[in-house]
Amino acid sequence: PGHVAVGIDARDGRVAVQGWAETTEMRAVDLAKALEGGGVAAIIVTDIARDGLKTGVNIELTGELADAVSIPIIASGGLRSVYDITALQNRAGTPVEGAILDNEGHIERPARQFQRILLVVAH
Repeated sequence: PGHVAVGIDARDGRVAVQGWAETTEMRAVDLAKALEGGGVAAIIVTDIARDGLKTGVNIELTGELADAVSIPIIASGGLRSVYDITALQNRAGTPVEGAILDNEGHIERPARQFQRILLVVAH
């Protein structure tokens, strides 16, 4: 317990499975709630419609999950700049734990000034 991060891939707020080929009726927030109390260290939520496109993180979906559970939430999919990190940080509600940046590692400004946001660079 407390050592495993679980990924929730979502399209339009619904859980996507089978390599993103299918979207279920289950809402991502409901799956996150079902994980509550199961020893999950963090949930990485990916908006698959934005993943790899650098169109901006889905702040609404990420925030909805952060507000719904006590498990730390890490945003994934669409991160384009440090401004996305700022938007995650400045949203009302429960703070988002972090954000994943793609393996190119390009952001407009250094993120070290943000103390509440963990920035994970995927390799």
